[in-house]
Amino acid sequence: MSRRHFLRSAVLSVTAAALMLGTAGVALAADKPPIKVGILHSLSGTMAISETTLKDVMLMLIEEQNKKGGVLGRKLEPVVVDPASNWPLFAEKARELLAVQKVSATFGCWTSVSRKSVLPVFEELNGILFYPVQYEGEESSRNVFYTGAAPNQQAVPAVDYLIAEGVERWVLAGTDYVYPRTTNKILEAYLKAKGVKAEDIMINYTPFGHADWQSIVKDIKKFGSAGKKTAVVSTINGDANVPFYKELANQGIKATDIPVIAFSVGEEELAGIDTKPLQGHLAAWNYFQSVKTPINADFIKKWQTFTKNPKRVTNDPMEAHFIGFNMWVQAVEKAGTTDPDKVIDAMIGVAVPNLSGGYSAMLPNHHITKPVLIGEVQADGQFETVWKTPGLVVGDEWSDYLPDSKDLIADWRKPLSCGNFNTATGKCGAK
Repeated sequence: MSRRHFLRSAVLSVTAAALMLGTAGVALAADKPPIKVGILHSLSGTMAISETTLKDVMLMLIEEQNKKGGVLGRKLEPVVVDPASNWPLFAEKARELLAVQKVSATFGCWTSVSRKSVLPVFEELNGILFYPVQYEGEESSRNVFYTGAAPNQQAVPAVDYLIAEGVERWVLAGTDYVYPRTTNKILEAYLKAKGVKAEDIMINYTPFGHADWQSIVKDIKKFGSAGKKTAVVSTINGDANVPFYKELANQGIKATDIPVIAFSVGEEELAGIDTKPLQGHLAAWNYFQSVKTPINADFIKKWQTFTKNPKRVTNDPMEAHFIGFNMWVQAVEKAGTTDPDKVIDAMIGVAVPNLSGGYSAMLPNHHITKPVLIGEVQADGQFETVWKTPGLVVGDEWSDYLPDSKDLIADWRKPLSCGNFNTATGKCGAK
C-alpha cells in the first residue's frame, strides 16, 4: 500500500468509527479519588507570552468537565507546574508529574525543544502527553498525541498560498531551535521542487528573545529589492516577534511590499500590543477567534466568563487543547479506565467537534484531521480569513519532501505498533 493511500484510508476508517462514539456525564462519587491531570506550560520566561493562556484554558476545561460529572464518576484535579521556558526543567517537571503526582495525562509544551526534552520521560514512565502546537513533524511517539498542525497542515499550505499570490523570493526566518530548522528544511526542499532557485531563498535564525532586528530587517529589505515579489515565512517564536514587526515598520516595510506569514503569531501574541506594524501581514493556523460557528461563539463566551475578562482572546493552540482534552475524556470513558495502555489504544478512532466546524479525528499516527486557514491581521488584533482548505487535512507525520522520510508511516494499532515503518523495506524503525 502506498503511503498516501494508507493515510487516506486511515482517516476514512477512524472518522466513520469515531462518529458512532459518545460520552455521558455521571455523578461525581465522593468516595473515589480524583483523576489528576498535568498542566506543563511555561508561566515565566520568554515563552510565557504564549503558554500562560494554555494553562488557563486547561483549568477552564477541567472545571467544565467536573460540572458534567468528571470522568468515570471521578473529579478531575489539575496539577500545574512551571517549567519556566527552561528546556531541561521541562524534563524535570514532567518526571515530577508522572512519578510523584501520578497524573493520568499531561497537556503541555509549546516549543519542539521542550517536547523533545520531555519525550524520553513520557516514554520511560509510559505517560500520555497532548501536544497542542504546530510542529516540524518527523516524529510519532506512542506516548504523544499531536493535536497541533503537522507541516502539511500549516507550513506547506501557507507556501502554496503565497505562490498563488505571485511570490518568487523567500525569506525563511526562524528562532534557532528544532522546529524552525526542520520546518525550513522541509520548505526549502518543497520550494526547490517547485522550481525556486537557491539564490531566491534566504534563511536566517535568531536566538529566543532576540531583540535587535535592525541589521536583519535591513538584509531582508535588500533581498526583497531584486525585482521579484518577496515574502517572509516566519517561524519566529515567543516575545521576539514584537521587536521584529516593529523594526519592519521602522524601516518602512509594509505588508504590501514584503508580506510576512507567521506560524507562531496568534491572537494572544497580538493582545495588548500596537498592531499597526502588523496590519495586512498574515498567519497560517487551523483556527481563528473570528471563525463564525455556533460552537466557537459558545467557547469564546465561556472563556471570557471564566477569565472574567470580556476582552480575553482565544487562539489556535487553545483550540488544540479543547480538541485533545475532549478526545482524552472520550477515550477514558471508552476504555473504562485511566490505565495509559488502554487509553492510548482507545484514542485511535475518537472524533470530537473542533471550533472551526466539523469533527477532528485521531488517526493511527497519533495526529488529527484539521482545516487550514490563512488570516490577515486586522487593526483590532483579530484575523480576517482570506483562504481556507475546502475540508479537513490529514496530519502527515513524516514529510514527503525529505528523502529519509518519504517512505515512512506511523501506525500505533496492533499488530504494527510502529512510529516509523518503512513502506519500501517493510521494516519498523528504519529511517
